[in-house]
Amino acid sequence: MIFDTHAHYGDEQFDEDRDELLAGMADAGVGTIVEIGASMQSSRDAVRLAEKYPFVYAAAGVHPDHVGELNEEAMEELRQMCRKEKVVAVGEIGLDYHWDTEPREVQKHWFIRQLNLARETGLPVNIHSRDAAEDTMEIMKEHAKGLGGIIHCFSYSREMAKECVKMGFSIGVGGVVTFKNGRKLKEIVKEIPLEKLVLETDCPYLAPEPNRGRRNDSRNIHFVAQQIAEIKGIDKETVIKQTENNAKLIYFS
Repeated sequence: MIFDTHAHYGDEQFDEDRDELLAGMADAGVGTIVEIGASMQSSRDAVRLAEKYPFVYAAAGVHPDHVGELNEEAMEELRQMCRKEKVVAVGEIGLDYHWDTEPREVQKHWFIRQLNLARETGLPVNIHSRDAAEDTMEIMKEHAKGLGGIIHCFSYSREMAKECVKMGFSIGVGGVVTFKNGRKLKEIVKEIPLEKLVLETDCPYLAPEPNRGRRNDSRNIHFVAQQIAEIKGIDKETVIKQTENNAKLIYFS
């Protein structure tokens, strides 16, 4: 069954049909979904969704665009969330220098604090990094040793992908791998062992071809798995089975 390691079903784009959509996931071959927090409120919502659906799990964390809302009280609330049974990761956390919504030093501070929270609670991390390769690697080397987790929506070089894998992280692969301009990610998928890749949607965003530009959901991962299979010269079912095993090792072991 498909394991979607990174989804945002709390997004308002799903307000009209969220329950109906999730109820049909098993029939579409989707077995497990991790609902990812990106702010304090979306982390709370992720926990609630996970508690409602047996096949949904949650990650609690604050995205770099929203770290301005963090303080000691919020960190304590995150800590309590991370101790809940269905919370399987801290995320999504990291750095975003593309939008630069928050000052870079503030982003770095709370990235490190949330990595420390993952270490304290024994959870893996789900890392967001955009246009911030050098600082991300520097912080990971100093503060993420032995943590493990997923580099979500990976967008950097093959060399950095290999470095992340050496550190014990897996590479999140979503709809971009099906895009004509997704050549860099295709090369990474070719070189990185299947055992270090996981599938993700980032839904409702980044729908793969042939649905690019539409609202994304976990059913579209079939197109991502097919693309990976073609790149690696294996069958789609092997991709689905191995990436499911990979995700279970990260989130449930």
